[in-house]
Amino acid sequence: MQNIETRRAAMIARGDWQDRTLLDHLRHAVAATPLKPAIIAIRNGHEQQLDYRTLDHLSDRLAANLRARGVQPGDTVSFQLPNWWEFSVLHLACLKAGAVSNPLMVIFRERELAFMLALAETKILVVPTSFRGFDYPAMVANVRDQLPALRHVFAIGDATTHAEPFDALLADAPPALSPPTPDAVIQLLYTSGTTGEPKGVLHSSNTMLSNLVPFAARLGLGADDVIHMPSPMAHQLGFMYGLVLPVMLGATAVLQDQFTAPEMARQITHYRASFTMGATPFLNDLTEHVEATGLTTPSLRVFVSAGAPIPRALVTRARPALGAAIISAWGMSENGAVTTTLPDDPEDKATTTDGRALPGMQVRVIDAEGTPLPPGTEGRLQVRGCSNFLGYLKRPELDNTDPDGWFDTGDLARMDPEGYIRIAGRSKDIIIRGGENIPVVEVENLLFRHPAIAEIAIVGTPDPRLGERACAFVKLRDGASLSFADMTAYLADQRMARQYIPERLEIVTEMPRTPSGKIQKFRLREIAKT
Repeated sequence: MQNIETRRAAMIARGDWQDRTLLDHLRHAVAATPLKPAIIAIRNGHEQQLDYRTLDHLSDRLAANLRARGVQPGDTVSFQLPNWWEFSVLHLACLKAGAVSNPLMVIFRERELAFMLALAETKILVVPTSFRGFDYPAMVANVRDQLPALRHVFAIGDATTHAEPFDALLADAPPALSPPTPDAVIQLLYTSGTTGEPKGVLHSSNTMLSNLVPFAARLGLGADDVIHMPSPMAHQLGFMYGLVLPVMLGATAVLQDQFTAPEMARQITHYRASFTMGATPFLNDLTEHVEATGLTTPSLRVFVSAGAPIPRALVTRARPALGAAIISAWGMSENGAVTTTLPDDPEDKATTTDGRALPGMQVRVIDAEGTPLPPGTEGRLQVRGCSNFLGYLKRPELDNTDPDGWFDTGDLARMDPEGYIRIAGRSKDIIIRGGENIPVVEVENLLFRHPAIAEIAIVGTPDPRLGERACAFVKLRDGASLSFADMTAYLADQRMARQYIPERLEIVTEMPRTPSGKIQKFRLREIAKT
């Protein structure tokens, strides 16, 4: 790991870290445009708007009430919420209280939730009373005995016996603010890895904002833009570019809590959104809807697609259909968007590359010995620069950053002579389905416990809409049987998130192996394509 003092000195000297927090930008927006809509959130078809003055006022109240309930600077506040206005207010309140924001995907169930909250030593958790018909307070009640640090659970929605009402956190309270320094940890975001358990990525104001400043400059984004966010804000893409970016710019955010292409198109058109961002399925479905209906999205200027490479044919269709620049981007929870194409790039760059590094970031492709490779040669992708994360929560041994600051992404890539990269695959054992990482090792470990399974290997198969789907290859025990329905029912019983469950099952008599006995997943991927 690079020495933090050395890194800070270099970042400050280059101007990549500006020693500001999001609260500095919020104060500017409140002073300049107090009545401007900061958030337009659509929940169950109903619109809710907060102007900048109200956003500031509510987050003040919430911060004071967090402190009144025992939250100290550096403590973790977790929230498992859709893209509701409360999500944004919670993060700003955590900043004002000096707490660490820990957003959690709404798809997580008991298994994931218990691990994540315990590792974070979460003091306060906020959930919906219900979302998409699921009872979140009841789920938390099932695991609360495993969470000794958890003091309070608050629910947004109807009253429930398992949680306190969220409105209690918005009551009048004496001011009690402890805003963080720009280098303090402000976000804990879990990402899946090859270790078989989620890793907690840590970011500061300096690491996060240093990504957003050059990102906005490259794409020409400013206070006059309306930023539409259909991606979950509990994912780094949604959090950084749907929550933090609009406040930093003093722009308006439009939050979509449940994705459908018709509703996305309606919101973009109705609210005159100029920018949106999401994984390939969002771009694919919106394009198909616009083509099928003849709808136009005249206000939309930029669509950034990240999370998986964009099929060339999709970009070719999306540009004329949406009338917007289609920007390819690559990044990770650990560093935000690292590379993007440019709005005026020729089509071949947008369709055959994942862009070039943002200012303040560097990328290189190396061989197994760490030697940089010439253009066009596939190798390991490393990243260095201002927005690289601070490390993993309580897991320093997992941080693949060398003393010079180069972070090993675990991805394989090629770089062209102009510095544009193309992700060629992943050396790490993760499947990216619709922009969401599937923790392959964790799913394999659960399935291996099934009495019918002797061996299990899960690989990704290409999918034109989601990027990849998961296929489980299984060798059965003698005399045993297993159907696809059996497998999915078993994983559901283990409280596995539905999106993590493989969508295909293949029974094999033997696994392909290396001479040393390791399963050859590349061969399974080829089999899965047939």
